[in-house]
Amino acid sequence: MEFLSNADFWIGLVKIVWINIILSGDNAVVIALAARSLPPAQQKKAIMFGSGAAVVLRIVLTVVAAKLLQLSFLQIVGGCLLLWIGYQLLTGEEEEEGGAKAGGGMMAAIRTILIADLVMSLDNVIAVAATAQGNMVLLVLGLAISIPLVIFGSTLMIKLMERFPVIVTLGAALIGWVGGETIVNDNLLHDYAVGHPWLHYVAAAAGAVLVVMVGKLIQSRNAPQQA
Repeated sequence: MEFLSNADFWIGLVKIVWINIILSGDNAVVIALAARSLPPAQQKKAIMFGSGAAVVLRIVLTVVAAKLLQLSFLQIVGGCLLLWIGYQLLTGEEEEEGGAKAGGGMMAAIRTILIADLVMSLDNVIAVAATAQGNMVLLVLGLAISIPLVIFGSTLMIKLMERFPVIVTLGAALIGWVGGETIVNDNLLHDYAVGHPWLHYVAAAAGAVLVVMVGKLIQSRNAPQQA
């Protein structure tokens, strides 16, 4: 317990919490999108379980992130997965699949939260791992403290989505943006991307536009059937 009296420990803890506040904004959007259609009681459970499990995954991921990011095609696959998740959240396909059986909606939401957070955290955990400098106590404490922050952000986003539906579209576009970024950041494309800095923004914008355009197209086609 000597580390509790070490100033460097507390400085590192504050840094990790602050990093998570900054980097968890998009994760809070994903959680809110995935849970927004659930009943209030299930919303709270999905947010709590999803956020808690996602942080545990981040701790595991942080240990191996540096090696994982060196693998070619990993971020390309992850980015494509994010584009698919953004499309599903915009069109509500996860909700329809989950509503087929009792409790399915909440499990579908938690599954979506975990998959999206896992992919979106690949880059983020590098910053956290560098701050922790191998101190697992610092790492676990910092990420654990961030759980209520993510939960609060997700709860706030759900309320805003209910009041301003356009935020759902913006949230899906954000996931598409991160998906495009993730694809172009893959180790396979790294050298080309470094030589062409504009590619980063073009890929991110293309991901956002693709998710929104395809999602809106499917929504417009499904509207007559639902009516």
